[in-house]
Amino acid sequence: MSSPEETRSQCLEALTRESQRADSLKAFVGLDGFVDEIIHVVDKREDANHFQRIPTILEYANRIAEAAGKSTNIELVTQRVKLGGNGPIMANALAAFGVGVSYVGALGYPNMHPVFQTLADKSDVFSIADAAHTDALEFDDGKLMLGKMTPLNDIRWPVIQERMGRETLENRITSANLISFVNWTMVPYMSEIWEAILDDGLLPDRSANRVGFFDLCDPEKRENEDLLHAMTLLGRFRKHLRVILGLNEKEAMELAEVYGIPIGANTREGRCLLTEKLFEKLDVDVLVVHPVAYALAVTENETTWVPGPFVEKPVITTGAGDHFNAGFCLGQLLGLSPTMSLNLGVSSSGHYVRSGRSPLVSDLAEILRNWPSAQ
Repeated sequence: MSSPEETRSQCLEALTRESQRADSLKAFVGLDGFVDEIIHVVDKREDANHFQRIPTILEYANRIAEAAGKSTNIELVTQRVKLGGNGPIMANALAAFGVGVSYVGALGYPNMHPVFQTLADKSDVFSIADAAHTDALEFDDGKLMLGKMTPLNDIRWPVIQERMGRETLENRITSANLISFVNWTMVPYMSEIWEAILDDGLLPDRSANRVGFFDLCDPEKRENEDLLHAMTLLGRFRKHLRVILGLNEKEAMELAEVYGIPIGANTREGRCLLTEKLFEKLDVDVLVVHPVAYALAVTENETTWVPGPFVEKPVITTGAGDHFNAGFCLGQLLGLSPTMSLNLGVSSSGHYVRSGRSPLVSDLAEILRNWPSAQ
Protein backbone atom coordinates (compact mmCIF):
# COMPACT_ATOMS: atom_id res chain seq x y z
CA MET A 1 0.00 0.00 0.00
CA SER A 2 1.32 3.46 -0.92
CA SER A 3 2.24 5.89 1.85
CA PRO A 4 0.15 9.06 2.41
CA GLU A 5 3.01 11.09 0.87
CA GLU A 6 3.00 8.91 -2.25
CA THR A 7 -0.78 9.09 -2.67
CA ARG A 8 -0.70 12.90 -2.33
CA SER A 9 2.02 13.07 -4.96
CA GLN A 10 -0.01 10.85 -7.29
CA CYS A 11 -3.11 12.97 -6.59
CA LEU A 12 -1.22 16.17 -7.40
CA GLU A 13 -0.03 14.70 -10.69
CA ALA A 14 -3.56 13.58 -11.62
CA LEU A 15 -5.10 16.91 -10.59
CA THR A 16 -2.56 18.82 -12.68
CA ARG A 17 -3.31 16.59 -15.65
CA GLU A 18 -7.12 16.65 -15.38
CA SER A 19 -7.97 19.99 -13.75
CA GLN A 20 -8.62 21.84 -17.01
CA ARG A 21 -11.69 19.62 -17.43
CA ALA A 22 -13.38 21.22 -14.40
CA ASP A 23 -14.65 24.12 -16.50
CA SER A 24 -16.64 21.71 -18.69
CA LEU A 25 -18.39 20.01 -15.75
CA LYS A 26 -21.91 20.87 -14.59
CA ALA A 27 -23.52 20.30 -11.21
CA PHE A 28 -27.12 20.50 -10.01
CA VAL A 29 -27.22 21.04 -6.22
CA GLY A 30 -30.00 21.62 -3.66
CA LEU A 31 -32.09 22.16 -1.63
CA ASP A 32 -31.49 24.01 1.65
CA GLY A 33 -30.26 27.50 2.46
CA PHE A 34 -29.21 29.19 5.70
CA VAL A 35 -27.94 32.54 6.83
CA ASP A 36 -25.11 31.54 9.18
CA GLU A 37 -23.96 33.67 12.09
CA ILE A 38 -20.57 32.45 13.32
CA ILE A 39 -20.53 33.16 17.04
CA HIS A 40 -18.12 33.07 19.99
CA VAL A 41 -19.42 32.74 23.56
CA VAL A 42 -18.03 35.19 26.10
CA ASP A 43 -16.30 33.84 29.20
CA LYS A 44 -14.82 37.04 30.65
CA ARG A 45 -15.24 40.50 29.17
CA GLU A 46 -12.16 42.72 29.51
CA ASP A 47 -13.63 45.92 28.05
CA ALA A 48 -16.09 47.04 25.40
CA ASN A 49 -13.96 45.63 22.59
CA HIS A 50 -12.12 42.66 24.11
CA PHE A 51 -13.19 39.42 25.75
CA GLN A 52 -12.02 35.91 26.51
CA ARG A 53 -14.18 33.25 24.86
CA ILE A 54 -15.37 29.99 26.38
CA PRO A 55 -12.98 27.60 24.63
CA THR A 56 -14.72 24.22 24.78
CA ILE A 57 -18.21 22.75 24.52
CA LEU A 58 -17.74 21.06 27.90
CA GLU A 59 -17.00 24.37 29.62
CA TYR A 60 -20.03 25.92 27.91
CA ALA A 61 -22.17 22.98 29.06
CA ASN A 62 -20.93 23.45 32.62
CA ARG A 63 -21.81 27.16 32.46
CA ILE A 64 -25.35 26.27 31.40
CA ALA A 65 -25.65 23.49 34.00
CA GLU A 66 -24.67 25.88 36.78
CA ALA A 67 -27.72 27.99 35.89
CA ALA A 68 -30.16 25.15 36.60
CA GLY A 69 -32.65 26.21 39.27
CA LYS A 70 -31.44 29.80 39.00
CA SER A 71 -30.79 31.67 35.73
CA THR A 72 -27.85 33.24 33.95
CA ASN A 73 -26.86 35.60 31.17
CA ILE A 74 -24.72 34.30 28.31
CA GLU A 75 -23.24 36.79 25.89
CA LEU A 76 -22.88 35.81 22.23
CA VAL A 77 -20.63 37.79 19.89
CA THR A 78 -21.13 37.42 16.13
CA GLN A 79 -17.81 37.04 14.32
CA ARG A 80 -19.18 37.02 10.80
CA VAL A 81 -22.38 36.48 8.82
CA LYS A 82 -22.10 34.23 5.79
CA LEU A 83 -24.04 32.06 3.42
CA GLY A 84 -24.84 28.73 4.99
CA GLY A 85 -26.54 25.42 4.53
CA ASN A 86 -24.97 22.25 3.24
CA GLY A 87 -26.13 22.93 -0.29
CA PRO A 88 -25.04 26.56 -0.76
CA ILE A 89 -21.63 25.95 0.88
CA MET A 90 -20.98 22.88 -1.27
CA ALA A 91 -22.23 24.68 -4.39
CA ASN A 92 -20.02 27.68 -3.64
CA ALA A 93 -17.00 25.40 -3.28
CA LEU A 94 -17.75 23.58 -6.54
CA ALA A 95 -18.12 26.92 -8.32
CA ALA A 96 -14.73 28.02 -6.98
CA PHE A 97 -13.24 24.94 -8.66
CA GLY A 98 -14.69 26.15 -11.96
CA VAL A 99 -17.64 23.74 -12.13
CA GLY A 100 -20.78 25.20 -13.70
CA VAL A 101 -23.31 25.09 -10.85
CA SER A 102 -27.09 25.33 -10.89
CA TYR A 103 -28.44 25.76 -7.36
CA VAL A 104 -32.07 25.54 -6.28
CA GLY A 105 -33.01 26.08 -2.65
CA ALA A 106 -34.05 28.34 0.20
CA LEU A 107 -32.07 31.50 -0.52
CA GLY A 108 -34.86 34.01 0.19
CA TYR A 109 -38.25 34.46 -1.44
CA PRO A 110 -39.48 36.42 -3.30
CA ASN A 111 -36.15 38.25 -3.03
CA MET A 112 -32.83 36.49 -2.50
CA HIS A 113 -31.04 37.32 0.75
CA PRO A 114 -27.90 39.40 0.05
CA VAL A 115 -25.64 36.89 1.82
CA PHE A 116 -26.07 34.53 -1.16
CA GLN A 117 -24.96 37.09 -3.74
CA THR A 118 -21.44 35.65 -3.92
CA LEU A 119 -22.95 32.30 -4.96
CA ALA A 120 -25.29 33.98 -7.44
CA ASP A 121 -22.38 35.86 -9.01
CA LYS A 122 -20.71 32.64 -10.16
CA SER A 123 -23.64 30.19 -10.37
CA ASP A 124 -27.12 29.85 -11.78
CA VAL A 125 -29.36 30.17 -8.70
CA PHE A 126 -33.08 29.60 -8.24
CA SER A 127 -34.42 30.75 -4.90
CA ILE A 128 -37.71 29.06 -4.05
CA ALA A 129 -38.20 29.75 -0.32
CA ASP A 130 -37.04 31.97 2.52
CA ALA A 131 -33.67 31.08 4.02
CA ALA A 132 -33.40 29.37 7.38
CA HIS A 133 -31.03 30.77 10.04
CA THR A 134 -28.22 29.19 12.05
CA ASP A 135 -26.41 30.49 15.11
CA ALA A 136 -23.15 28.53 14.86
CA LEU A 137 -21.42 28.61 18.25
CA GLU A 138 -17.82 27.68 17.56
CA PHE A 139 -15.42 26.23 20.13
CA ASP A 140 -11.93 24.79 19.96
CA ASP A 141 -13.32 21.24 20.15
CA GLY A 142 -16.37 21.52 17.91
CA LYS A 143 -19.45 23.60 17.24
CA LEU A 144 -23.10 23.83 18.23
CA MET A 145 -25.48 24.60 15.38
CA LEU A 146 -28.66 26.27 16.65
CA GLY A 147 -31.06 26.27 13.74
CA LYS A 148 -34.30 28.12 12.99
CA MET A 149 -35.60 26.01 10.13
CA THR A 150 -39.32 26.67 9.64
CA PRO A 151 -38.81 28.18 6.12
CA LEU A 152 -37.51 24.82 4.90
CA ASN A 153 -41.05 23.44 5.28
CA ASP A 154 -41.87 25.30 2.04
CA ILE A 155 -39.46 23.21 -0.02
CA ARG A 156 -41.80 20.77 -1.73
CA TRP A 157 -41.94 19.26 -5.20
CA PRO A 158 -44.85 21.39 -6.52
CA VAL A 159 -43.15 24.55 -5.22
CA ILE A 160 -39.85 23.66 -6.92
CA GLN A 161 -41.58 23.08 -10.26
CA GLU A 162 -43.69 26.23 -10.00
CA ARG A 163 -40.97 28.65 -8.90
CA MET A 164 -38.09 27.22 -10.92
CA GLY A 165 -40.14 26.17 -13.90
CA ARG A 166 -40.56 22.59 -15.01
CA GLU A 167 -38.68 23.00 -18.29
CA THR A 168 -35.75 24.74 -16.61
CA LEU A 169 -35.64 22.13 -13.85
CA GLU A 170 -35.59 19.28 -16.35
CA ASN A 171 -32.88 20.96 -18.41
CA ARG A 172 -30.60 21.53 -15.43
CA ILE A 173 -30.98 17.97 -14.12
CA THR A 174 -30.51 16.21 -17.44
CA SER A 175 -27.42 18.25 -18.37
CA ALA A 176 -25.64 17.82 -15.01
CA ASN A 177 -22.59 15.60 -14.49
CA LEU A 178 -23.20 15.78 -10.73
CA ILE A 179 -26.64 15.73 -9.11
CA SER A 180 -26.48 16.41 -5.38
CA PHE A 181 -29.20 16.60 -2.75
CA VAL A 182 -27.92 17.39 0.72
CA ASN A 183 -29.27 18.09 4.21
CA TRP A 184 -31.94 15.40 4.20
CA THR A 185 -32.52 15.82 7.94
CA MET A 186 -33.49 19.49 7.90
CA VAL A 187 -35.55 19.51 4.70
CA PRO A 188 -38.70 17.73 5.94
CA TYR A 189 -40.00 16.79 2.50
CA MET A 190 -36.69 15.70 0.95
CA SER A 191 -37.73 12.04 0.65
CA GLU A 192 -40.98 13.11 -0.99
CA ILE A 193 -38.98 15.18 -3.48
CA TRP A 194 -36.59 12.29 -4.18
CA GLU A 195 -39.55 10.01 -4.90
CA ALA A 196 -41.10 12.55 -7.25
CA ILE A 197 -37.85 12.94 -9.19
CA LEU A 198 -37.48 9.16 -9.46
CA ASP A 199 -41.10 8.68 -10.54
CA ASP A 200 -41.14 11.60 -13.00
CA GLY A 201 -38.42 10.13 -15.22
CA LEU A 202 -36.21 13.21 -15.02
CA LEU A 203 -32.96 11.38 -14.37
CA PRO A 204 -30.56 10.15 -17.04
CA ASP A 205 -29.80 6.46 -17.52
CA ARG A 206 -26.91 5.17 -15.41
CA SER A 207 -24.94 4.51 -18.60
CA ALA A 208 -24.49 8.28 -18.85
CA ASN A 209 -21.89 7.86 -16.06
CA ARG A 210 -23.15 10.68 -13.87
CA VAL A 211 -22.53 11.05 -10.16
CA GLY A 212 -25.15 11.43 -7.44
CA PHE A 213 -23.97 12.76 -4.08
CA PHE A 214 -26.18 12.71 -0.98
CA ASP A 215 -25.67 13.60 2.67
CA LEU A 216 -27.91 13.42 5.73
CA CYS A 217 -26.77 16.18 8.11
CA ASP A 218 -27.08 14.77 11.62
CA PRO A 219 -30.18 12.53 11.40
CA GLU A 220 -30.41 11.91 15.17
CA LYS A 221 -33.70 13.80 15.49
CA ARG A 222 -35.45 11.96 12.63
CA GLU A 223 -37.42 8.75 13.10
CA ASN A 224 -35.61 5.52 12.23
CA GLU A 225 -38.40 4.55 9.84
CA ASP A 226 -37.94 7.76 7.86
CA LEU A 227 -34.17 7.29 7.70
CA LEU A 228 -34.46 3.69 6.49
CA HIS A 229 -36.94 4.79 3.81
CA ALA A 230 -34.49 7.45 2.61
CA MET A 231 -31.75 4.83 2.37
CA THR A 232 -34.07 2.68 0.25
CA LEU A 233 -34.54 5.63 -2.12
CA LEU A 234 -30.76 5.91 -2.55
CA GLY A 235 -30.85 2.38 -3.93
CA ARG A 236 -33.40 3.47 -6.52
CA PHE A 237 -31.13 6.34 -7.58
CA ARG A 238 -28.48 3.77 -8.52
CA LYS A 239 -30.50 2.93 -11.63
CA HIS A 240 -29.57 6.39 -12.88
CA LEU A 241 -26.48 7.63 -11.01
CA ARG A 242 -23.28 6.42 -9.39
CA VAL A 243 -24.46 7.02 -5.84
CA ILE A 244 -22.15 8.41 -3.14
CA LEU A 245 -23.33 8.83 0.44
CA GLY A 246 -21.22 11.16 2.57
CA LEU A 247 -21.27 11.05 6.39
CA ASN A 248 -19.31 12.65 9.18
CA GLU A 249 -18.25 10.46 12.10
CA LYS A 250 -21.28 11.19 14.27
CA GLU A 251 -23.68 10.51 11.39
CA ALA A 252 -21.97 7.20 10.63
CA MET A 253 -22.40 6.13 14.25
CA GLU A 254 -26.06 7.19 14.28
CA LEU A 255 -26.79 5.29 11.06
CA ALA A 256 -24.98 2.24 12.40
CA GLU A 257 -27.20 2.26 15.49
CA VAL A 258 -30.31 2.32 13.29
CA TYR A 259 -29.05 -0.79 11.50
CA GLY A 260 -28.02 -2.48 14.75
CA ILE A 261 -24.32 -2.41 13.91
CA PRO A 262 -21.94 -2.32 16.93
CA ILE A 263 -20.00 0.96 17.02
CA GLY A 264 -16.70 -0.74 17.81
CA ALA A 265 -13.39 0.81 18.76
CA ASN A 266 -12.81 4.55 18.51
CA THR A 267 -9.78 4.08 16.30
CA ARG A 268 -9.15 4.50 12.59
CA GLU A 269 -9.25 0.73 12.15
CA GLY A 270 -12.48 0.58 14.13
CA ARG A 271 -14.10 3.29 12.01
CA CYS A 272 -13.00 1.53 8.80
CA LEU A 273 -14.62 -1.67 10.02
CA LEU A 274 -17.78 0.19 11.01
CA THR A 275 -17.98 1.81 7.57
CA GLU A 276 -17.49 -1.54 5.83
CA LYS A 277 -20.39 -3.01 7.82
CA LEU A 278 -22.55 -0.01 6.99
CA PHE A 279 -21.69 -0.34 3.30
CA GLU A 280 -22.93 -3.93 3.38
CA LYS A 281 -26.33 -2.72 4.62
CA LEU A 282 -26.65 0.17 2.16
CA ASP A 283 -27.35 0.13 -1.57
CA VAL A 284 -24.77 2.73 -2.66
CA ASP A 285 -21.67 2.73 -4.85
CA VAL A 286 -19.40 4.65 -2.47
CA LEU A 287 -19.71 5.30 1.27
CA VAL A 288 -17.53 8.12 2.57
CA VAL A 289 -16.95 8.93 6.24
CA HIS A 290 -14.87 11.93 7.32
CA PRO A 291 -13.86 12.25 10.98
CA VAL A 292 -11.83 15.33 11.89
CA ALA A 293 -8.30 13.93 11.48
CA TYR A 294 -8.77 11.67 8.44
CA ALA A 295 -11.29 10.47 5.85
CA LEU A 296 -12.15 7.06 4.48
CA ALA A 297 -14.15 5.54 1.64
CA VAL A 298 -15.57 2.08 1.05
CA THR A 299 -16.55 0.66 -2.33
CA GLU A 300 -17.32 -2.85 -3.49
CA ASN A 301 -13.63 -3.34 -4.26
CA GLU A 302 -11.70 -1.51 -1.55
CA THR A 303 -11.50 0.37 1.73
CA THR A 304 -9.15 3.32 1.66
CA TRP A 305 -8.28 6.21 3.97
CA VAL A 306 -6.11 9.34 4.00
CA PRO A 307 -5.00 11.68 6.80
CA GLY A 308 -6.11 15.28 6.79
CA PRO A 309 -3.78 18.29 6.90
CA PHE A 310 -2.83 19.60 10.32
CA VAL A 311 -4.61 22.84 11.26
CA GLU A 312 -3.66 24.12 14.71
CA LYS A 313 -5.94 27.16 14.88
CA PRO A 314 -8.89 26.97 12.46
CA VAL A 315 -10.25 30.29 11.24
CA ILE A 316 -13.64 28.64 10.76
CA THR A 317 -15.03 25.12 11.07
CA THR A 318 -18.66 25.59 10.02
CA GLY A 319 -18.80 24.35 6.42
CA ALA A 320 -15.66 22.22 6.55
CA GLY A 321 -17.61 19.04 5.80
CA ASP A 322 -19.33 20.62 2.82
CA HIS A 323 -15.96 21.66 1.42
CA PHE A 324 -14.74 18.11 1.90
CA ASN A 325 -17.77 16.86 -0.04
CA ALA A 326 -17.09 19.31 -2.88
CA GLY A 327 -13.44 18.24 -3.12
CA PHE A 328 -14.33 14.55 -3.08
CA CYS A 329 -16.96 15.04 -5.77
CA LEU A 330 -14.48 16.98 -7.92
CA GLY A 331 -12.16 13.99 -7.79
CA GLN A 332 -14.93 11.61 -8.77
CA LEU A 333 -16.06 13.85 -11.64
CA LEU A 334 -12.48 13.96 -12.93
CA GLY A 335 -12.35 10.16 -12.86
CA LEU A 336 -9.87 9.92 -9.98
CA SER A 337 -9.67 6.97 -7.61
CA PRO A 338 -11.41 7.03 -4.21
CA THR A 339 -8.01 7.58 -2.53
CA MET A 340 -7.20 10.56 -4.74
CA SER A 341 -10.73 11.91 -4.28
CA LEU A 342 -10.32 11.66 -0.50
CA ASN A 343 -7.09 13.65 -0.79
CA LEU A 344 -8.91 16.38 -2.71
CA GLY A 345 -11.64 16.33 -0.07
CA VAL A 346 -9.33 16.80 2.92
CA SER A 347 -7.29 19.37 0.98
CA SER A 348 -10.43 21.37 0.24
CA SER A 349 -11.68 21.32 3.84
CA GLY A 350 -8.15 21.93 5.17
CA HIS A 351 -7.68 25.03 3.04
CA TYR A 352 -11.11 26.33 4.02
CA VAL A 353 -10.65 26.02 7.79
CA ARG A 354 -7.18 27.63 7.55
CA SER A 355 -8.18 30.55 5.35
CA GLY A 356 -11.93 30.99 5.72
CA ARG A 357 -12.48 30.90 1.95
CA SER A 358 -13.30 28.27 -0.64
CA PRO A 359 -10.18 27.02 -2.44
CA LEU A 360 -9.40 27.30 -6.11
CA VAL A 361 -8.00 24.24 -7.90
CA SER A 362 -4.58 25.91 -7.61
CA ASP A 363 -5.05 26.04 -3.82
CA LEU A 364 -5.72 22.31 -3.78
CA ALA A 365 -2.52 21.75 -5.72
CA GLU A 366 -0.57 23.96 -3.33
CA ILE A 367 -1.75 22.18 -0.20
CA LEU A 368 -0.99 18.78 -1.78
CA ARG A 369 2.47 20.04 -2.71
CA ASN A 370 3.25 21.58 0.69
CA TRP A 371 1.32 19.45 3.17
CA PRO A 372 0.72 21.12 6.55
CA SER A 373 1.83 18.92 9.43
CA ALA A 374 2.42 19.30 13.16
CA GLN A 375 5.96 20.39 14.01
